[in-house]
Amino acid sequence: MVHHVEKLCQKGAVFMSDQRGATAIEYGLIAGLIAVVIMAALVSTGTGLEDVFTTVSTTIDNAT
Repeated sequence: MVHHVEKLCQKGAVFMSDQRGATAIEYGLIAGLIAVVIMAALVSTGTGLEDVFTTVSTTIDNAT
């Protein structure tokens, strides 16, 4: 029984020292943050463009 506990502790130590999963999670978080920034930029740009086209459309309608 003691041998099984020692083996389990050794496997746990190897698992805790493995950094591959942590690196993948960090890259995933960075990619998610970049996606949020891109979406926020597109939303704010989209609203500004809508205002520009509305102004142009109104000006053209009033000119005729």
